[in-house]
Amino acid sequence: MIKRGIFKANDIRGVTEGSDPEWDAAGAHAIGAAVVEVLSLSTGAGALVVGRDMRTSSPPMAAAFIDGVLSRGVNVIDIGLSSTDQLWFASGWLDLPGAMFTASHNPSDYNGIKLCLAGAKPITSAALAEIADRASAMESLSGVAPGQRSEQDLLPAYADYLHSLVDLTGIRRLRVVADAGNGMAGYTLPAVLGGDDLELIGLFLDLDGSFPNHPPNPLEPENLLDAQQAVRHHAADLALVFDGDADRCFIIDERGEVVSPSAITAMIASQELAHEPGATIVCNKITSRTVSEVVSAEGGKIVVSRVGHTFVKAAMAEHNAIFGGEHSAHYYFRDFWGADTGMLAALHVLAAAGHSDRPLSELVARFERYAASGEINTLVSDQQMIMDRVAAAFADRGEQDRLDGLTVSGPDWWVNVRPSNTEPLLRLNVEAASRETMEALREETLGLIRA
Repeated sequence: MIKRGIFKANDIRGVTEGSDPEWDAAGAHAIGAAVVEVLSLSTGAGALVVGRDMRTSSPPMAAAFIDGVLSRGVNVIDIGLSSTDQLWFASGWLDLPGAMFTASHNPSDYNGIKLCLAGAKPITSAALAEIADRASAMESLSGVAPGQRSEQDLLPAYADYLHSLVDLTGIRRLRVVADAGNGMAGYTLPAVLGGDDLELIGLFLDLDGSFPNHPPNPLEPENLLDAQQAVRHHAADLALVFDGDADRCFIIDERGEVVSPSAITAMIASQELAHEPGATIVCNKITSRTVSEVVSAEGGKIVVSRVGHTFVKAAMAEHNAIFGGEHSAHYYFRDFWGADTGMLAALHVLAAAGHSDRPLSELVARFERYAASGEINTLVSDQQMIMDRVAAAFADRGEQDRLDGLTVSGPDWWVNVRPSNTEPLLRLNVEAASRETMEALREETLGLIRA
């Protein structure tokens, strides 16, 4: 069973539990068979690499998907429990297409699939739509020799590869709080940060897909409170807060204050441009203006993408960008096959903090220049109508574009209203040079959205 609505712009995601599921194991089997056809995977030679998170439904859903792939004569390398960026690593390291079973930050009754081509390259929205079409009409196929399933543990290789990119040897000993939120960072953190370079204070490292402590979504401020309190209690140097599948990482400074992902993007961009002057940096439409200002001032080139990992990864590849960042704490690295990895971003921050005698708050101060609203979500019935209403209200007050939803840009402010890629929501982001201006624009636009 598959409901068409589980196919989003960037991935597959929907409810699997309860009285009204949106897809089930039979649907996962059909999707596996459809992926073989749409991605033109060859039988016999090659394989598809598959990973899964700790959700209760992940083992049976992933197993059914794998059976669907095998039924079309294609081999599968099952890497078992995995963070999403570990699956991207597997795809790049093995040069194979991949499928990751996860619903990221969604509630425990959800599951989903993030897909990639060989080398962790993104699939397109059109390919996802074709997979949806074929999976909904999939028929059994006879006369095909089934593929073979094998298992491979790539966690040690993943950890070694990350350390080859960022060496923490020689840093001052940092006290670091790490909140896994009962998600997949609880699996990868000991392998990556379990050495003697750090004093690691772990929060909610046990894998538990019911998320008993807090939802695995660091974009919501209430889900950062445990880490903020732990930083202050333990007098830690910083905290790392991961989402459910550990491809995103939020940073909290030594005061217990959240560092905006845009500031982290600007800081890492500055570090990368020091190694490769003139390189290209990718950011999304609602990343702070600070990023483009820093990149331009330090001689780099900036490319602006739509929000979403498939769009940013495509821009990274097209422009051979060295680094990219999003407001949601997705960070992309050319050295990581252009894919997003919260753990590698965390290593960059740890290296910067560990090689300096200044606290993290001082290191990032020059990258925090604007007041931002954060992302404010509203459930609406007609997203396009409301964006048009906002456009009309701001008609004579700034430049407008529709690269990703609606953006209105003034001399020292901008407003963006865009539909969610994964939920029936309209998302608002506002940034301005002063908090007063930001708050006034935020309230005015919310009034237009919620009228």
